[in-house]
Amino acid sequence: MIKQYDIIVVGAGHAGCEAAYATSKLGSKTLLITMDMTKMAHMSCNPAIGGIAKGQIVREIDALGGAMGIVTDKCTIQFRMLNRSKGPAMWSPRAQCDNTLYSAVWRNLLENTPNLHMWQDQVVSLLFNGDGVSGVRTEFGQEFHAKAIILTNGTFLNGKIFIGWNSTPAGRIGESPAIGLSKQLQERGIQVDRMKTGTPPRIDGRSVDFSKFEIQQGDKDPNKFSFLDNPSAIQEKQKQMNCYMVYTNSAVHDKLREGFDDSPLFSGRISGKGPRYCPSIEDKLKTFADKEQHPLFLEPEGWDTNEYYLQGFSSSLPIDIQLQAVRKVKGMENALFYRPGYAIEYDYFLPTQLLHTLEVKNIPNLFFAGQINGTTGYEEAAAQGIMAGINAHRKINRQESVILKRNQAYIGVLIDDLITKGVDEPYRMFTSRAEYRILLRQDNADERLTPLAFSIGMADEDRYKLFIDKIQKRDVLLHWLEDNSLEPDQINQMLERVRSTPISTKKRFADIIVRPQVSWEDIEPFVPRGTLYGKHPLSREIYESVVIAIKYRGYIEREKAFARKILRLDSVPIPGSFDYSKVASLSIESRQKLQKVKPGTIGQASRIPGVSPADISILLLYLGR
Repeated sequence: MIKQYDIIVVGAGHAGCEAAYATSKLGSKTLLITMDMTKMAHMSCNPAIGGIAKGQIVREIDALGGAMGIVTDKCTIQFRMLNRSKGPAMWSPRAQCDNTLYSAVWRNLLENTPNLHMWQDQVVSLLFNGDGVSGVRTEFGQEFHAKAIILTNGTFLNGKIFIGWNSTPAGRIGESPAIGLSKQLQERGIQVDRMKTGTPPRIDGRSVDFSKFEIQQGDKDPNKFSFLDNPSAIQEKQKQMNCYMVYTNSAVHDKLREGFDDSPLFSGRISGKGPRYCPSIEDKLKTFADKEQHPLFLEPEGWDTNEYYLQGFSSSLPIDIQLQAVRKVKGMENALFYRPGYAIEYDYFLPTQLLHTLEVKNIPNLFFAGQINGTTGYEEAAAQGIMAGINAHRKINRQESVILKRNQAYIGVLIDDLITKGVDEPYRMFTSRAEYRILLRQDNADERLTPLAFSIGMADEDRYKLFIDKIQKRDVLLHWLEDNSLEPDQINQMLERVRSTPISTKKRFADIIVRPQVSWEDIEPFVPRGTLYGKHPLSREIYESVVIAIKYRGYIEREKAFARKILRLDSVPIPGSFDYSKVASLSIESRQKLQKVKPGTIGQASRIPGVSPADISILLLYLGR
């Protein structure tokens, strides 16, 4: 058996799979250790990828050469582009996936990835060589050695499940927790705390009257996540599964309240903080006591199963209370559970202990990624996984780190938020967290990140050529629309149809497209196809990119200028040895927070809560700026 590797990845959730894929792809001999090879990248909560801001992250992972987008496209059973009624900065792709197929496709991909070996076992401790890590020891008594270790243990570190008064150690329902690592790292000076999340019951679809629900269909012309040419599952099958929406009512709420005395949340048996944006149904009743109803979404778990996920009904109440409450919902009077909802509490490591590379500050060559950093969500975990993988590979090969800026990617916002601000509840990405969201759109993730991916070896030459071809076609069309015009008698009939003001003089195509009432579909019949792009119509990605560039040019340029101004502070480094305690003119709060976080740049320092603009001015003076 091979015992020496370049990199060991512990855990095969979404973070671990992306990390192992990245390190192997870059050429590092990698070992991926997981407790169950049948549940790789398992979607233990909602079987969906993407959503508001999360969809942008998945497209960024794809643009960087990761696999989440590719795997999702192969498993999609429904696709929706959310927020189409708003500006393109808010458009967010979301795919409902076949849960079982998703894990199987990930496993198949990793099993056929060169440089990657897998081992089913539990890591019980790390091995050290001085201050740095040198390997791992497993429950089977095996020792594996490596130059770098990436921990992606998810909810498994001292995980504990709660259902009413029942509780049991578990990483997920029916799966053993990981014991030992937290204590070992705590003894090494790592700060450990507890967090909580939860999941709703799964419903047998045969026991539900779907005619009582509001149908939520997928897009009529479904898109996909990956920028590659591969078709998605629904594009091949020409079939999408429906999701459904229904509401709770006063009878549901009354039944749930009967279980409050048995709630582990309200009795204090759970100490970890849960996610604010995705509360349990009992939390909703407490927090929003005036609400007479709450929306629920019944979402399919796959093509070939009757199992449905009841989004909006996460709960840790006793099973009989959960079932009786669900049966008070219209259309679910005879509902049967496949399994109940539950809460899970687990250890996480405070992310302010990490560098921007996701390497632990005081333990060289040890990286953390995913929920152990205090995040929640498959997409946030995968984003950390790919960046930890890239940087672990580059660290052991003495190459420069890859750190994405806040104006470059949502992934950059995510990591900077984690290590600068820390977390006191599970972190989830929202578009509102990004100052430059007009720049960080889902449609231009490849433009922002694929050249970087190509330069570091994450994107091959074929992918890069595909990207260049897209940009060239886009630019040809963009310039043509800016250089060519339409006469009033050519276009006015269309303008009147879309209720836009007719023109009286010749106007450029670009001046017509910039109008909010005019879409590409309205203007396309006037564009001579043969002179621009041959016999075949342009792909949706190209013409959407052109329309966005024209309609939002002013906003985009203004945000670029603002980003350049603000991000100058990120070019001012702060020495790692800088002693803030000696800067008497800083406030006591600032000194304490700066000393704790030890920001690498003035820009990072400015984003630490409690550090004022006056404190930043003082630091600039001290640094001779």
